[in-house]
Parts: sequence; structure tokens; C-alpha cells
Amino acid sequence: MKNYLFTILLIAINCPSTKGQKQAQEKPNIVVILCDDLGYGDLSAYGHPIIKTPHLDNMAQKGILMTNCYSSAPVCSPSRAGLLTGKSPNKVGIYDFIPGYKRSEDLRDLVHLQEFENTIPSVLKSAGYATCLSGKWHCSSRFNSDAQPKPDYFGFDHWFATHNNASPSHQNPSNFVRNGNKVGELEGFSCQIVVDEAIGWLNTKPSHQPFYLQITFHEPHEPIASPQQLIDKNLPLSENEAQAKYFANVENMDLAVGRLLNYLEENKLDNTLIFFTSDNGPETLMRYSRAKHSYGSPGELKGMKLWTNEAGIRVPGILYWMGNETFHGTSDAVISALDLMPTLAEITGVQLENKHELDGESFVKWIKTGQKKRTKPLVWAFYDALNQQRVAMRSEDWKVLATLTVDGKELPKLHNLYDGNEALVKSAKLTNFELYDIKNDLGETNNLASSKPKVLKKMKKVMEEEYQLLLEESFIWRREN
Repeated sequence: MKNYLFTILLIAINCPSTKGQKQAQEKPNIVVILCDDLGYGDLSAYGHPIIKTPHLDNMAQKGILMTNCYSSAPVCSPSRAGLLTGKSPNKVGIYDFIPGYKRSEDLRDLVHLQEFENTIPSVLKSAGYATCLSGKWHCSSRFNSDAQPKPDYFGFDHWFATHNNASPSHQNPSNFVRNGNKVGELEGFSCQIVVDEAIGWLNTKPSHQPFYLQITFHEPHEPIASPQQLIDKNLPLSENEAQAKYFANVENMDLAVGRLLNYLEENKLDNTLIFFTSDNGPETLMRYSRAKHSYGSPGELKGMKLWTNEAGIRVPGILYWMGNETFHGTSDAVISALDLMPTLAEITGVQLENKHELDGESFVKWIKTGQKKRTKPLVWAFYDALNQQRVAMRSEDWKVLATLTVDGKELPKLHNLYDGNEALVKSAKLTNFELYDIKNDLGETNNLASSKPKVLKKMKKVMEEEYQLLLEESFIWRREN
């Protein structure tokens, strides 16, 4: 009898309890889907007259469609860094898109997501999550090099990624790397390949383990390539074949999302939170020679990608929590990609050691109600903006923009902050303020700076304080050798 009881005791000690297993399974699976250069007006759910995106529309109908969803920057690399860390990309030291490695005077060759940064996958991994990245990385100048951290360093158990764009195009790309190993040419279109990889990983991970899956599509960034049948479908409704290819590109991405949703439903992964968005606004047609298919729509918004006006930073946003009661419908609450880190930490019960450093705020209550009041404004400082105003702030229903000047002259456009221009940037003053009632003036058509002097005075003070704090905490690059 003693031996029997001892054996039972050993089993109890060494086997996880049923309660423990149930608790682990109750943690939601999490999927973050990030498009590349998808405009605010590019989905049929947001009013595009031609592009059909039924799978995303269905997600929006079952979940929450956001009309005030913001990216953390108006361009790719800093936007991704902000999403991953919950911090302004300026604090992380990623100010502009990261080019391939080439030694440069402004130290862009050093730029990468740094070892000491906490990220969503690393935080969730500590909570028992399996983690996967499938798609575009673009958070280091030396991609897949031991000289800079790779995605696995930041908590991704499995990663299948490219440095930047799918190359030579979305069709049959040859520049993917899987867990450090070059894959070679792959047959098919990038968005479908990315979902294939994600589903393959889901099929191999332990079934009881909750997962964090980050899908980062290349679509609809150039160089665009789309299935011919989708091009033919869109051609009669398009201005030209190039536009039809763009429309088809967005539609193909929607089909890839549909495949993933079908997999989740068929496998009864019904406790899965899905957050869909874009890294920034749409590219401007022919801004550079390869942008010949860039027919993205800003909708009613002013500007495009690389602008601090709304079209550069206000993006599509859809949240759908399968198997969970949430608010259903359209919400005008101000939600940022920066909010994902604190939100997912709260949902999964993780205590963040650096919570005070974050610029994002949890939107857990918003998921239930559709309502959220931010406690601090959102601030963007993009030193390479195409519009004159490099700094923007959203505070409640107000949007403020300002130019940066030094001795009465506009600050030169900059790709990076480093010890060679630190003094210049920190001496710049905010000037030429513009004020918009952004709730009622999406297109930023009516500058109220002169007609609302009391509001402008209040907003100027807040912006100057917030920008100064951001500047003090911005990372400055220095070459050690």
C-alpha cells in the first residue's frame, strides 16, 4: 500500500494537473496580420468601389472595424518596430525604412532592432506561447547576419522571412530565409506562400500550446505581381492593366487571409484573437521608378505614405476574437499599433517590467465596449516626411502638426539620428502649427489655427511637452569603431 501511494504521489508531482492544462488552453491564440502599404481606402469594408475583400469584410462584420486605427510611423521599418515593442520607434532608434547594408555617413548601416528591446513574441513566449513570424521582417540592416539579432532573438521560435520586399516580385520569390537558412525560389505568390508556411507551422506545433502568429504580408508593396485570373477579373473596371494588377494584389491577399481563417475554423481554434492592420498608408504612384502599380487609396484622408497627414498614419484596422464575446460593429475609438504590446500582455496575464516606458495603452476594455479614452496623446516625429510638417499629434478629437526649424530655416530631411546631427535636431523648434478638428474633418481641409486660438494654445503646449519628452528619449546612433 505504501508503494502504491508513493507511486500515485510521483505521478501527481510530475504530471501537469488537469486544471493547469485547462488554464493553459484558456489563453487565447493570437494572430497579428500586417499588410505593407495598404491604404485606408483599399478594402471594400472601407468603401473601395472596385476591390473585393469578402474575407476581411466578414471579419469586420463578426468583430470590430476601426475607423481611427493608427500605425506607429508613416513608413515600414519604424512602424514594425513600434508594433513589436509598444514604444515610439524614435525611442527604439528606427527613424526611417532600413536599407540593405551599406556603410553610410549617417550610420544607417548600424540601424536594427536592438538586443535589449522587449517584444511581443518574447513576452508571450515567457507566458508559454509558441511563436512564429511568416513574411517580411525589415527590422535590421544586416538581415540574417550574426552581426545583428535575427527574429529568433526577439522570441520567434520559427521564422520564415525576407529582409524587405519579396524579390524579384510577389510571384515566385527567391529571397526567403527559414530559421537562418536560405530557401531559394518558391513557386506561387508571396501572400499565399506566407500563409502556407504559417499553416505548416501550426500543424507541427504542440496542439495544447497557445500560439502567437505574426503574418507580415508583402502585399500590396511594389514590386507587385498578381494572379492572371484576378487581373482579368479587375481589368474591365480599372483604368489600365497596372491598376488592375494592384486591385488583384489586394484581392489575392484577402484570399490568403480567407485560407487562414478557414484553417482556424476547421481546426476548431475558436479562442483566437486576430488583429489585422497595415504598416502605413499607400504608396504614391510613380514616386520612384518601380512604383508603377501603386494605385492605393487614401480614401477621404489627406496625404499618402511618408506623410504625417492622416493618410500616412491612419490605416485599416480589424479585430476579430473567434469564440469570444466582444463589441461588434464600427468603432471610432483611437487605437494604435503601439497598443498591442500592453493589450496582449494584459490578456495573457504577463506583468511587463518596462510598462512605464511604453507609449501604447491597453485596449482590453475597448474590445468589450468599442469605447476607449486615451490617457495620453499619440505623437509622430518623422524627419523624412514628404509634407512640410514633420511632427504630428493626435489628442482626443484634435490633430496638430508642426514644422521643425533651425534659425528660421526648415530642418533638412533626415533618415537617421546620430551623433553627427544630434545637436542640430535638438536645437530645432516647432513652428508653423496647424490645427484640425480631426473627428469632423478627416481630410484636414480646414486649418483652425487662427480661428481657435485658445484650443491652439492648449494643443501647442501639449505638443511641445510631448515632443520634448520624445526627443529626450530618442536613441542616438554612434559608431564605436
